[in-house]
Amino acid sequence: MTCLRGVGVSPGRARGPVAVVAAELAEPASGPAPGDLVAEAGRIGPAAATVAARLSDRARSVSGDARSVLVTTAAMAEDPALVRAAERLVAEPGLPAPRAVWEAAGQFIAALRAAGGYLAERTRDVADVRDRIVAELLGVTPPGVPELTAPSVLVARDLAPADTAGLDPARVLAVVTEEGGPTSHTAILARARGIPAVVACAGVLGLDAPGLEVDGNAGTVEVSDGSVRAAGPRSRQQWDGVGKLADGHPIKLLANVGSAADARAAVAAGAEGIGLFRTEFCYLAATGEPTVADQRAAYAAVLAPFAGKPVVVRTLDAGSDKPMAFLPAADEPNPALGVRGLRVAFQRPDLIDRQLSAIAAAADTGAEVSVMAPMVATAAEARWFAERARTAGIARVGVMIEVPAAALAATEILAEVDFVSIGTNDLAQYVFAADRQLGAVAALNDPWQPALLRLVAMVAEAASKAGKPAGVCGEAAADPALAPVLAGLGLTSLSMNSVALPAVGTALAGVDLKACRDRATDAVAAADPEAAPRRR
Repeated sequence: MTCLRGVGVSPGRARGPVAVVAAELAEPASGPAPGDLVAEAGRIGPAAATVAARLSDRARSVSGDARSVLVTTAAMAEDPALVRAAERLVAEPGLPAPRAVWEAAGQFIAALRAAGGYLAERTRDVADVRDRIVAELLGVTPPGVPELTAPSVLVARDLAPADTAGLDPARVLAVVTEEGGPTSHTAILARARGIPAVVACAGVLGLDAPGLEVDGNAGTVEVSDGSVRAAGPRSRQQWDGVGKLADGHPIKLLANVGSAADARAAVAAGAEGIGLFRTEFCYLAATGEPTVADQRAAYAAVLAPFAGKPVVVRTLDAGSDKPMAFLPAADEPNPALGVRGLRVAFQRPDLIDRQLSAIAAAADTGAEVSVMAPMVATAAEARWFAERARTAGIARVGVMIEVPAAALAATEILAEVDFVSIGTNDLAQYVFAADRQLGAVAALNDPWQPALLRLVAMVAEAASKAGKPAGVCGEAAADPALAPVLAGLGLTSLSMNSVALPAVGTALAGVDLKACRDRATDAVAAADPEAAPRRR
């Protein structure tokens, strides 16, 4: 019997007939040139608005995680920067509107892919919006999840967030994708909706089989006869919006955001604050460094929905692998190990000082603002950043732990700052020398890897001894099965994509601190991810 292995990202077993998701649209033609360039450019805005309205209508018909994802995708469809870029390509060099949208979106996708990390993970979102607008302009049906007439196993190269958000657990028995990883939208939303899922399953689209059996725990996909066996329903209590264990032990549940739309979705999902505000989004479309006033306005739009609540703002995570138009790109043989994150600030202290001033000014929104730096490797770097942030008027200062050296030096770093936040996504890829965007090594980026959890435990212990908070802001926090383990290791907060909040909150509310510590002990001692508590 044929058996393929991927990365299990949402637990459960299910079996059923295969339903294949159509591939992306073919590239639209570059010609002939439109006869009336003004009229042709004028088609783009209404098409984008129609797509956004359609997604907004879908958002109103659902709730919770699905609504927040659809609202965010609708906002992306109407992004004025995308529409203007496409209109310019109609005017010069005279492209048809569908091709102009395709190429304009391609520019955004290239910038996000070059940025790496979280931003690179958003390329699928932009491609989905691109295909929907292009399909509207061409008058064809956009690719996506087919109409399911019977319960099926959904197979795709990857799934767009808007498609994943609309999945009906009564019809979708399981999801298998050839691409994606543990931190993808597919993983997060499948977990939130209780659908077994396996990602990074190479070769699944090449199988000629009537059905598949999917094990979201073990990450295996086997050929079956097409008969149906649904995953058992998950009994899930309603989360009350307060992050705590069954015995009342507090675990603050926060959201990762990059825009005002993300912040509004986080509020709707019940986030107790923002654990990671990625300021890169405020720079992506900038051809020059935004002024302090412009930065302050952009940050304030994100902070305002969280007046009276904690917000952790991460300073610009840029560098040679995350190019910004106003930062000359260095020629480096290995950009991932080059001048990026806080290392850029060492070369351009004026840049970080202006950003810190803007962040301090945005605190007048009423949010309880803290700031933290990315890519910190030593205590000396943490001290340098903390001094500049406090000089700018920001009282609470922390750093990211995403470099193995920082985890090993956590005690010394915590002597310089008020808190630390573990970026498990980057920490995993540096620990295992495995690109988090590469499906072929996705298994190494599994947050259940014992080596990764041992580093997390080391940081949590150092923070406990220092009497300072330590949280996780990588997508490891979005796994409801892993959240109790992280709590048991001693983390005080978990920050995640907002769609994961209800499921994680419910999972934590169902266990006490002793049970969490027992699970943490087992997970750290496991020989490999397959032996971890979630796999048993």
